[in-house]
Amino acid sequence: MTEPRLTLTQTGIVNGVWEGVLTGSASPPAVEALHLGRRLDGLTIAPCPDQAGSHAVRLAIPSTVLSEGVQTVLLQAGGEVLARFTLVAGQPLDEDLRAEIGLLRAELDLLKKAFRRHVAGTAGQAQVS
Repeated sequence: MTEPRLTLTQTGIVNGVWEGVLTGSASPPAVEALHLGRRLDGLTIAPCPDQAGSHAVRLAIPSTVLSEGVQTVLLQAGGEVLARFTLVAGQPLDEDLRAEIGLLRAELDLLKKAFRRHVAGTAGQAQVS
């Protein structure tokens, strides 16, 4: 008989603390949080009193993770990634959004031109009929 698969489901980030529920194991496995390959301190696992076989997982997000750009934290057990979360902050986000909006505007302009050509062609055909 195979062991049940571990599942770690994020329930949210509140006041700088990542929270999730780990299921699939009667006793919690050794879970670790990693950022840029380094282990993060502050991860806690406690049984959920109202759910047998479930454990509350909490990670107080350290300030070292809060840096400009995109930062990803992995939560893993036995080399298997169970969950991940991403934090985005600073100038790269603003620049990415500006570039994306610029692309959307360019695509909208192309669509408007194509639509106008279509309408002009359809109106010309309607007059010929």
